[in-house]
Amino acid sequence: MEQFILDQIKYGVKYLPSNLAKSFFIKKSNADTKAAREKGFICGVCHPNDNISQIKEAGINWVRIDIPFPFEKNGELRKNYTDFKKKCARFSENGINVMAVTPYPQDYIDYGADTRTSEGKEKAREIARFIITDMQGYVGALQITNEMGIPRFTIPFTMDDAVEFIALHLKEMYPLKGDVRIGYNSAGPQADLHAGLLPYKDYIDYIGIDIYIGCFYGYGGFMWMFDAMIRYLWAMTGKPVLLQEFGYIGAGHPKTAKQKKELLLKYGAKSEKDAINNIAAFTEAIPKHFGDHIKYLASGDESRYADLIFNSDLKNHLYCELPPQTKIPGYDHTPEGQAKFFSYILPHLYSLPFVCGAIIYCYSDSDKCYICGQSDCPTETRWGLVDQKGNPKPSYYAVKKAYGMIHWQDNVSKKG
Repeated sequence: MEQFILDQIKYGVKYLPSNLAKSFFIKKSNADTKAAREKGFICGVCHPNDNISQIKEAGINWVRIDIPFPFEKNGELRKNYTDFKKKCARFSENGINVMAVTPYPQDYIDYGADTRTSEGKEKAREIARFIITDMQGYVGALQITNEMGIPRFTIPFTMDDAVEFIALHLKEMYPLKGDVRIGYNSAGPQADLHAGLLPYKDYIDYIGIDIYIGCFYGYGGFMWMFDAMIRYLWAMTGKPVLLQEFGYIGAGHPKTAKQKKELLLKYGAKSEKDAINNIAAFTEAIPKHFGDHIKYLASGDESRYADLIFNSDLKNHLYCELPPQTKIPGYDHTPEGQAKFFSYILPHLYSLPFVCGAIIYCYSDSDKCYICGQSDCPTETRWGLVDQKGNPKPSYYAVKKAYGMIHWQDNVSKKG
């Protein structure tokens, strides 16, 4: 992973404006970052539950949630969209800002607003203007779609399509935004996405980045990788950087060779080699939700199934494990290790003057993994600050302490 990130940064360095390149490894700020910090450091969390008092008690003053696509095929407003606005109003009434993620490209395509066509572009412009206008008073910020470059969010768009999709929204929304902050995010460095959107940076209030070190793939990483990616993005764009999504898995362990073999046998394979040689049958035998996800990512191409299952981070989902090397050294995937992670990273992020906030993924543990559908898969079930019943974990108290200190420092700064 370290080499991948360094390769991405090396690719993006050629786009660094000369007056900003020198800021790559030193702390700096500009008028935009100063203005963002004067509004207060964003202390956020993704996917909140309805326990608003508990959320506020942790010092969380922003929540990040997705906007359902607004319209039915006949143009009428969808109920889940109007319900979303009511949810936003409840948070706002309780002093919590909403960072709302706009719908994804596939939602637009399903509605007949495919931005790869001239007719679709015009429909998308109308939708963009509707969202920014209708969200006034309900949200404090918008993130234009999510993690373009990650297949499950981007397909069937190419990266060029994704850049055009985001740029269209930025241009339509910016003149109508009022006090709403608008920007977009990337999963990791994603140099091609950021380079493609550089011409539109005057329409952008913040640049978001999602960083998950030590949690995916078959290997981990180091804390310095947060700095490398954040500083690179600041140097490349000169815009306030928002850690839009980040976190650390609070449970998970390696599986033994015996346990892995037993699982393969459960799906009708004697070994990984046997599974690969009979990959179509194997894909049908694994949990249906997982198999359907593989087929979607492969666009139905069976020749890609084996590579996806056994040579990507999906292998962790197959075995419901976190391999020994999949962690940040010194930070185990335990409730205590998760708390230790937040105790370190939150004060550090606040110390970087070009960072305008941090939004933790996520508030509650999940009952099952949204990727593979399995309840015992740690990869997408144990991110929460509270457990499935809403009981605070050690990480909740670590975040409460860190966010509390940040609010105190913000107040001291405002007083002069």
